[in-house]
Amino acid sequence: MVIKYILYFLIYAFLGWCCEVSFATLKTGKFVNRGFLNGPICSIYGFGMVIVLLVLTPVKDNPFILFICSMLLATLLEFVTGFILEKFFHKKWWDYSKEPFNIKGYVCIRFSILWGICCLLIVDIFHPLIEKLVSNIPNNVAIIIIIISAVLYVVDHIVTILQVINYGKHTKELERLSNDLRFTSDKIGQKVSDATRVLMEQYDKVNEKLRKSRLVKAFPKLHKKEEENN
Repeated sequence: MVIKYILYFLIYAFLGWCCEVSFATLKTGKFVNRGFLNGPICSIYGFGMVIVLLVLTPVKDNPFILFICSMLLATLLEFVTGFILEKFFHKKWWDYSKEPFNIKGYVCIRFSILWGICCLLIVDIFHPLIEKLVSNIPNNVAIIIIIISAVLYVVDHIVTILQVINYGKHTKELERLSNDLRFTSDKIGQKVSDATRVLMEQYDKVNEKLRKSRLVKAFPKLHKKEEENN
C-alpha cells in the first residue's frame, strides 16, 4: 500500500513537471526548466494526486462531487504551498495576481477549475493505467526505485534550499551538485519542450488547412479570385 502510493507520487510529480515544461513552452516558445527543485519533478503535483486518490476514491463514481472536491483540495494545496514558499524564501514560484478572482496571487478561479477538471479526467481515465503499471512492478524493483529516488529527492531539496538562501554564496560544491542534478532534468525537459513545439506546429498546420477548407466551401468565389491573383 505505502510502496504503491510512493510510486504514484513519483510518477505524478514527474508528469506534473512535464506539463509545466509544456505550458512554459506554449507561453514562451522555448524550454524553461520549471519547478522549485533542480531535478525533473514538481512535488505539488505528486502530493496533490496522492491526496486526491486517498481522500476522494470513495466518491470517484460521482463526477460532480469528485470535481468539486478535487478543485477544493487542489486549490487549498496550491495556496498553502505558495504561501509557505514565499514566507520561507521570500519569492513567488507562481503568481496569479493578474488573473480575475485570485487570492493573494497564490490561487485563482481559472486554475482551480482546471485542477478540478484534470483530477476528474485523471481519476476516471488515466489513473487506472498508472495503477495497472505500478501493480506490475515487482516489490524488490519498486523498493530499489524508491530508495534511489528518495536519495536524489533529499539531496536535491538540500542543494536547492541552500542555494535559495545563498548559503556560502553558492560554493563550488553546491554549484557542481546543482549542475549535475539539473543536467538530466534539462535534457528531459528539452525533449518535452521540443515535442510540444512539434505538436503545436502540426496543430497550426491542420487548423490552417481546416480554416481554408471551410472558407473554400463557404466562399468559393473568393477562392477563385485568390487563384487568379496568384
